[in-house]
Amino acid sequence: MEKPRPMRSILSLVTFTLFMLFFSSPLHSRHIIGGDVTYRCMGIDTVNGIAIGTYRIEFTMYRDCGPTGGAGFDNAAPIAIYRQTGSGGFSHIATEDVPVSGIRVLELEESPCQEIPAGICVQEGHYIRDIRLPVSDRSYYINYQRCCRNVTITNIVAPEDTGASFGIEITAAAQQVCNSSPRFNEFPPILICSDQPLFANQSATDRDGDVLVYKFCSPKQGGGPFGSMENPGNAAGCDGITPSPENCPPPLDDVVFRLPQYSFNNPVAADPALTINADNGVITGTPNLIGQFVVGVCIEEYRNGVLLSKVSRDFQFNVTECQNFVSAGVRHDAQIGPNEYEVISCGDFTIDFVNESQDPAFIDGYLWNFNINGNVVTSREKDIEVTFPGLGNYDGFMVVNPDEPDDACRDTAYFEVKLFPDIEADYNLSYDTCIAGPVNFTDLSTSGAGNITNWEWDFDDGDTSFIKNPAHTYREPGEKDVKLTVTDINACKDTITKSFEYLPAPPVIIIEPSTFFGCAPANIFFNNLSTPIDSTYDIFWDFGNGITSTEISPFQTFTEVGTYDVSVEIISPIGCEISRSFNNLIEIDLKPEAEFDYDPKDPTSLNPTINFEDMSTNAVRWQWQFGDQGASFERNPSFTFRDTGIHEIQLVAFHPSGCPDTSIQIIDVLPFVSYFMPNAFTPNADGNNDLFLGKGIITGMTDFNMKIFNRWGEQVFETDDPLEGWNGRKNNTGGQSQAGVYVYQLSYRDSRGMLVEDKGFATLIR
Repeated sequence: MEKPRPMRSILSLVTFTLFMLFFSSPLHSRHIIGGDVTYRCMGIDTVNGIAIGTYRIEFTMYRDCGPTGGAGFDNAAPIAIYRQTGSGGFSHIATEDVPVSGIRVLELEESPCQEIPAGICVQEGHYIRDIRLPVSDRSYYINYQRCCRNVTITNIVAPEDTGASFGIEITAAAQQVCNSSPRFNEFPPILICSDQPLFANQSATDRDGDVLVYKFCSPKQGGGPFGSMENPGNAAGCDGITPSPENCPPPLDDVVFRLPQYSFNNPVAADPALTINADNGVITGTPNLIGQFVVGVCIEEYRNGVLLSKVSRDFQFNVTECQNFVSAGVRHDAQIGPNEYEVISCGDFTIDFVNESQDPAFIDGYLWNFNINGNVVTSREKDIEVTFPGLGNYDGFMVVNPDEPDDACRDTAYFEVKLFPDIEADYNLSYDTCIAGPVNFTDLSTSGAGNITNWEWDFDDGDTSFIKNPAHTYREPGEKDVKLTVTDINACKDTITKSFEYLPAPPVIIIEPSTFFGCAPANIFFNNLSTPIDSTYDIFWDFGNGITSTEISPFQTFTEVGTYDVSVEIISPIGCEISRSFNNLIEIDLKPEAEFDYDPKDPTSLNPTINFEDMSTNAVRWQWQFGDQGASFERNPSFTFRDTGIHEIQLVAFHPSGCPDTSIQIIDVLPFVSYFMPNAFTPNADGNNDLFLGKGIITGMTDFNMKIFNRWGEQVFETDDPLEGWNGRKNNTGGQSQAGVYVYQLSYRDSRGMLVEDKGFATLIR
């Protein structure tokens, strides 16, 4: 018989599996996504009268290994062993660093009919060891703690600062019967598609055949952010990234869910909400929000009504948007929900069902199913025609790829067929065919369901109406195609279109101008505003000056002074006629002739005042505009221009009748530039005539240059500044030049860019 081992030796046999997102160094890793712990009783031996149980402990841990995956698994994970105290708590017995026994990447189930996001990856780390523990009337608890979880988790508070704790209790009852805990059969789905029904099997196998009850439960915290570079502090504290097992015994706190939207029993945003079957562990529901959600599942193991163990699993659902290549669809009248449609027929009991499923490249077959008064009718054709026995509602569905075992390659469209009584649209119309007025429309529509509820008229001119019996006035003649759509209480619709010719004469003739006063010659536009008219109507104008026109809206020039009567006659294509005379409509009077002169003809900035003389004929009033410089109402004004340059001068002369005429001339006020040179200077520093310097008006001067040469042709001075003179020294800084005669050369451009050149003598007197 083997001798009992010391407790540390017994604990050294513990094996387990765990998964985390950090290195063994104290980094603040945030990629833990789940784990679970189970045990198996290998037998009970008696050593020196003491019953010793051998247990195989397995820890399985999971981490995100995608493109943003964090640190790897701990090569040696610190696993703590606790024993229950008399008060119900747990005291620390020992801690062992257990090496990882295997790491693998979990396969992501993919479908040929569905596109899922790239970069999703989950790794499983496995730790296992056998331990021997004395059979006791108190529980043992094996636990591992570490920070932290994914920062992107949606449903818990501060996930990046929340650690994880994974453990299992070997109860006193379990020790007595050498019980083995249940083991989960498979890992939860790595990826879940939003807005698609979920079926996640979280069932377990129990080697002893005990009764298993499945529930949602809260995952546990374990550690915190302290001890990292981001949060300095005690890494071994219970809120540190590597909690000390001796100081942080169970029970441990639950993670904090974001209330009220999330809780341990409602961990994922879904409609319908997620539920777990207590008998088989299947999780169902339809997640409808993209994100990452922490979920906890617990399995309670009972034998003869006694709770032997409670296995918990902590994992993460990755809900994302998936693109399905296969979707079932039927041509329909209304969509009432996801994959739920209404097909409505009014008065026709035979319906052609048109298949609109996508994508044909991924579809191999179809299955139609109809419930017709309890009789099931099926078909495997793509499009089908079905005759129903009469009015009423009938249910049906159509399955795409009905023989395909892959859920992503199979889809179903559900529809309700509603057969209603017939509806028929009809109307009549009436109007005065000779004199234009409103067209009256009268609805004659009928429905087997009773009253018509909606009318929609389209009058073929851009206008519509939604009343039962409208009246409509047309502004344009011609053929009209009027459409009426009616709807009854069953939403059944019918449409009818009728055509008619609308060619009446206008009820009144309206022209613009209604009166007009002008000056000869006057070109006047006669805008015919009468309606309805177009080019098919005969129009006759008489302008009272011996000239006529057949245009709808003509121009007419009146050259003679006088008063004119204008008349118009309109005849429609069907012979309806209307005419009107406009007496004294047009009055034409004399027009003056504006003209003026001015002096001086070449004004400059030295003489900017100009005298203007009116030379107009038949004028009694004058209006002058001097560019943007000013204005005057005198007959012969004088005006002083503030600025040089080009100015447009406008004179408007008015006849006694008020008729105006305009004359425009352009005046150029020249900027004056002058520069005169002296013939001698005396540079003796007496403050009088010390510089050889020109004088004049230099505003507007450009490109100035002056050079001075001695009698041997040597240049002694040059400047580009008209305000700088020669002081008698070479270049104004060298030695003094001798008295005598010097030659200067001068050039510049005036205000209009004309080049001015000058040459002369400069006598230097000492």
